[in-house]
Amino acid sequence: MPNLICAILTISDTRTLQDDKSGDLLQQFALADGHTVAERDLVRDDIYAIRAAVSNWIADTAINVVITTGGTGFTGRDSTPEALMPLFDKQIEGFGEIFRQLSYEEIGTSTIQSRAVGGLANGTLIFSLPGSSGAVTTGWQKILHNQLDINFRPCNFAELIPRFKER
Repeated sequence: MPNLICAILTISDTRTLQDDKSGDLLQQFALADGHTVAERDLVRDDIYAIRAAVSNWIADTAINVVITTGGTGFTGRDSTPEALMPLFDKQIEGFGEIFRQLSYEEIGTSTIQSRAVGGLANGTLIFSLPGSSGAVTTGWQKILHNQLDINFRPCNFAELIPRFKER
């Protein structure tokens, strides 16, 4: 399976890279599936800090996928969707919809507070997941694992990346 080049961004006002369990999990899942994690960073929950980090990766032709964790709720300074959605050329509405459906099976109506989003910007896939380890596991194992596999049928997100198909 050809691998994708990923960048992982944790959004948090309280975590550091040393205690970032959700970012660690995302990195482990991506590597286990044969992808490369070229970049990993952590920024505070601030629209412009998030947007700056993700914009740099969107502009980098080597990065195929950006996955964020954190900042998708309603509390405090949660602002990941507001930071990312203006960057999207196309939104992948089904990503958030199916994430919440799967999450509902695990945590019930609390999933209504999840604002997970996905989109495509400059040929780069972008997915935002909540900051909990459980949400990251659900998002990866039940959605991204298959959708980032170019061989998954009948369709997958990897096919949508122009730069990836050209390799």
